[in-house]
Amino acid sequence: MAEKTHVFDNPRNVKLVVRLLVACSVVLVLLDLIIHRHDSFQPGGLDQESWFGFYAFYGFTACVLLVIVAKEVMRKLLMRAEDYYDK
Repeated sequence: MAEKTHVFDNPRNVKLVVRLLVACSVVLVLLDLIIHRHDSFQPGGLDQESWFGFYAFYGFTACVLLVIVAKEVMRKLLMRAEDYYDK
C-alpha cells in the first residue's frame, strides 16, 4: 500500500503558500497608501499611526516578539528533565 502524502510534503506547494502570504502582505502594506485611517493617538504626540506601514511593522514586530518571548518563557516553565518519566 502506498504511503499517504500530505499536501505540504511537496516543496512546490510550500513555496506557493509562502509566495501567496508575501503577496498578501505587500498588497496590504500598499493599501496603506490608499485607505484613510482614523488615527486614535491624542494630538501633540509623536503621531506614529500616520507613518506609512506603521500597522504592518507594529504587527510583525509584535508577532515576532510574542513568539520569541513565548519560546523562552515556555521552555523554562514547561521543560522537564530527560529522565522525568523514568523516575
